[in-house]
Amino acid sequence: MAENNASFVRHELIKEQVPPVSQRGVVKWVSENLISSPFNVIMTLLSLWIIYSIIVNSAPWFINGIWDAKSVRECYDILDGVSGACFAVLKERFPQLIYGFKYPSTEYWRPNIAVVLLLAALAPVLFRKLPQQLLGFSAIYPFLAYWLIWGGTPLVAVIAFLGLAFGIYCFRRFSARSFAFGVIIAVIAASFFWVLGGYLSEANETFLALEAVPSRDMGGLMLNLLLGTIACSISIPLGIVLALGRQSNMPIIKWICVIFIEFIRGVPLITLLFVANVILAFFFPPDTSIDLILRVIIMMTFFNSAYIAEVVRGGLAALPTGQYEAANSLGLDYAQSMRLIILPQALKISIPGIVNVSVGMLKDTTLVSIISMFDLVGMIRGPILATSEWNGVYWELFGCAAAIFFVICFSISKYSQWLERQLETSNR
Repeated sequence: MAENNASFVRHELIKEQVPPVSQRGVVKWVSENLISSPFNVIMTLLSLWIIYSIIVNSAPWFINGIWDAKSVRECYDILDGVSGACFAVLKERFPQLIYGFKYPSTEYWRPNIAVVLLLAALAPVLFRKLPQQLLGFSAIYPFLAYWLIWGGTPLVAVIAFLGLAFGIYCFRRFSARSFAFGVIIAVIAASFFWVLGGYLSEANETFLALEAVPSRDMGGLMLNLLLGTIACSISIPLGIVLALGRQSNMPIIKWICVIFIEFIRGVPLITLLFVANVILAFFFPPDTSIDLILRVIIMMTFFNSAYIAEVVRGGLAALPTGQYEAANSLGLDYAQSMRLIILPQALKISIPGIVNVSVGMLKDTTLVSIISMFDLVGMIRGPILATSEWNGVYWELFGCAAAIFFVICFSISKYSQWLERQLETSNR
C-alpha cells in the first residue's frame, strides 16, 4: 500500500493578530526604558520625585502670575504675600525686548516684514524640493533687508546688488586666465560700481526713502537675530575656503590659513568684541567712521569661520583617499573635483558640527551686551532693570530670554537632524 506523502499547502493567510500587551504600546516602552533593571527602577523613581518637586514648587508661581500691573510694587500689592510671578513686565516691556528702546515704534513693521521675508529666502536654501527659481529672491533678500531695517533710499541697496552682480560676472569672465586675475578684476569692477552708485544715491536721497534708523538705535532680539544671521551666513562659505586653504599645497596660502584659524580659535570671543569696539577702528583710513555693528559682525564672522573651518577639515579628512583618486581619474581639475565630488560628501559629514557651531554663535551674540550694545540680554540688564518700576524682576525676564533662545536653537537642531536623514548621512 503506497503512503500518501502529499505536503500540506495553506490556501489562506493567517489573520494578523494583536501582539500581547507586554509587547506593544506604552507598556513595552516603560518596561524597556524605565524598569528594565533594578538600577533603572531606582533612577526612574528618583527622576519622578525630582520632577514632582519642581512642578509642586513652581506651579503656584506660574498660576498666580500677574499680567496687568504698572510696576513690580503693584504686582506685590496684588499678590499680597502669595507666591507668584510678575509677568506684567513682559507685557509692559515686550516691544523693548524685541526691538530695543530706541527703534521708532511707528517703524516696527519694517523688521517684522524683514523676518517674514527671511523665512521665505531661507526656504529654497533649506528645502531642496522647493523650486530652485526661488533662489533668485534669496540672493536679493540681503539687500532688501538692509533697506527695510536701516531705511534710507533703496538706491543704495540696488546699486550694491548691481555692483556685486557685475563683480561676479567679471570674475567668471576673467578667471579662466587666472584665478587671482579674476578676483582682482571683480573687486575693481564692483568697487567702481559702488563708488559711482554712491554719488547717484546721494543725489536721490528722497527716492522711495524710508525713515533712516542708525545702528545705535537697534537692540533687543532683533539685534541678536541680525548679528547671528549675518555672521553665520558669511562664516560658512568663509570657513569652507579656510579649510581648503589649510590643505593647500601652496605654502603661503596654507600658513596664512593656519595662522588665522589657530589665532582666532585661541582668543576668546569677548576679547575680539572688545577689539571690534575699541581697536578695530584704528585699522581703517583716517576720518572714516565704521559702524559698530559692522565691526562686531566682522569679528563674529572671523570667530565663527575659524571653527567651521576645522569642522569642514574634519569632514574632508573623513573621506577615503579613493574619492580624491576617482576625481583625478575623471580628469577633473581641483575646482571641479571639490565642487562636484569632495565637498558635497564632506559637507554632509560636517552638518552636525556646522549646526553646533552656528547655534553656539547665535547664543554668543548675547555677549555684545558687555560692550554696551542693547541686545535682548542687554535690554534686560540695562534699561529695564535699571528703572525703578521693574528693579528686582529677574526670573521672569531672563526666563523669557532663555525660552526664546531655546525655541530658536531647538528648531535649528531639529532641522539639522531632519536634513541628516534626508541626506542619509549616517549611511555614507
